[in-house]
Amino acid sequence: MPDASPGQPRTVLAFDYGTKKIGVAIGNTLTRHARPLDILYPPTRQRRFELIRDLLDEWGPDLVIVGLPLDVDGTDQYVTLQARRFANQLRGRFGVQVEMVDERGSSMEAQAALGTNDPDDAMAAAVILQRYLDACAQA
Repeated sequence: MPDASPGQPRTVLAFDYGTKKIGVAIGNTLTRHARPLDILYPPTRQRRFELIRDLLDEWGPDLVIVGLPLDVDGTDQYVTLQARRFANQLRGRFGVQVEMVDERGSSMEAQAALGTNDPDDAMAAAVILQRYLDACAQA
């Protein structure tokens, strides 16, 4: 867990990765508050990384969080491998520090927070990021 002391605030960008859409959230370790930012709908792999580059350039995060989709019992599933690959691509392409955070239940938590049954990937990304920030506060 990185140092999240008030004297060293860090901007953190989070992704709820999916093959068709990617939820994005932003937060920082000073306020320890995450908020939904955007949902990306990249039509191609190339466009996906262009959109992500734009976000990285705009927000200049010190850290990137990627949601880790695990099965109910905590084991990997096919989408887990895709999310790990995405995280590795972010590290390799952009040289950013990336950590993965368990995302189990984040979509349901996001729906409850919004009072809807419709999935909102940006809110799910915010839930994932908030879990990270809450863990920093307890460290």
